[in-house]
Amino acid sequence: MKILKKSLLLAFFMMSCTTLLLAEKSIKIKNDYYKKAMQSLQVAIQKNFYDKASGFYFVELDPAKREKKGDYIRQYTYLWSLCAMYQAANEIEKLEPTEKLMEPLLENMSNYRNPAPPKPGYSDYIMKLKPGERYVDDNQWIGIAALDAYARTKKKSDLALGKEIYEFMMTEYDNVLGGGLYWKEGSKSTKNTCSNGPGVLVALQMYKATKNKNYLDTALILFNWTNEKLQAPSKLYYDNIRTKDGSIDKGTLSYNTGTMLQSNIYLYECTGNKKYLTNAVEIADASLLFFYGRDAFRDGYWFNAVLLRAYQHLLKYNKDTKYILGFKKCLDHALLKEKNEQGLFVGRDGVYNLVEQGGMLEILARFAWLENHYDLTGKNLSSLDKLSK
Repeated sequence: MKILKKSLLLAFFMMSCTTLLLAEKSIKIKNDYYKKAMQSLQVAIQKNFYDKASGFYFVELDPAKREKKGDYIRQYTYLWSLCAMYQAANEIEKLEPTEKLMEPLLENMSNYRNPAPPKPGYSDYIMKLKPGERYVDDNQWIGIAALDAYARTKKKSDLALGKEIYEFMMTEYDNVLGGGLYWKEGSKSTKNTCSNGPGVLVALQMYKATKNKNYLDTALILFNWTNEKLQAPSKLYYDNIRTKDGSIDKGTLSYNTGTMLQSNIYLYECTGNKKYLTNAVEIADASLLFFYGRDAFRDGYWFNAVLLRAYQHLLKYNKDTKYILGFKKCLDHALLKEKNEQGLFVGRDGVYNLVEQGGMLEILARFAWLENHYDLTGKNLSSLDKLSK
């Protein structure tokens, strides 16, 4: 009888071990879904958009869709696409520390750098081919990615780049309409959320990196101005204000809400004032219904990637994953319905441009991280592991 009991116990123990091993294996398989999608897209972008002969990227695969400026056709991408790829590279390096993706992209972007006064900055097109214009937000996206990398690696050149971008963007500040940054160098027609929200982020990242209070002061000036002029009653953000008459373009895009949502989180970290965290949650709640109340993304992938940055950052202080899960519903729809046989993402008019592919690459890299730190099934809304931004 004792021998029989021992045999049964041994059998039960072996079955339990097998069950645990199978469960562990299934979790491992489940938790690399977005990582595999990220890797697939990474390969597809490099294969289809990168031109080995020139060393530059195309912005569109279809030559007929390439940007025309006057009588000049831009065969290669404008800067914005590389900004998207640069941030995506940072997120991939977080996942795979041995990957060195940011450095070659920065080297590629050096072809767009214009050292002209009043401060050096990046042009929207390749300088040796056809110098373009310097957009404040394009430069800020570079600065944000560089300072994200600095927080991770403490590489001095990343901090130096962030400082250079800060100095460039401040050349477009004046007191028209009470303050705020213009969107584009030399154009005084509008002041936009897309240049002021990222401006707050660059200033706050510089403050966190250096503890120089001047950066915090600048951030608060830009933050308060943007809230006064461009925040909607819904808690979301309008697109821009016209300097001519103070009228508002009420277009509501996810990335504008994303930068200001994340600005509140950074201000909470920098000041300890809980009002900023309260504001962040209110903005996140408003954005969830507006942008993710249906199955598909309301606007472009890259715009949504910027809002995802804020949602992921908010998880550090608010463990409710409802924002991530709402976003995930739209992401899963895109993966199921908007991907072609080349592994690229498509819309009604064909293959999306490099901005959107780069935006999706960042989204997938972030979800590759999230799927290994959080329960994304919706069954358990608490963190599986401490989130570091």
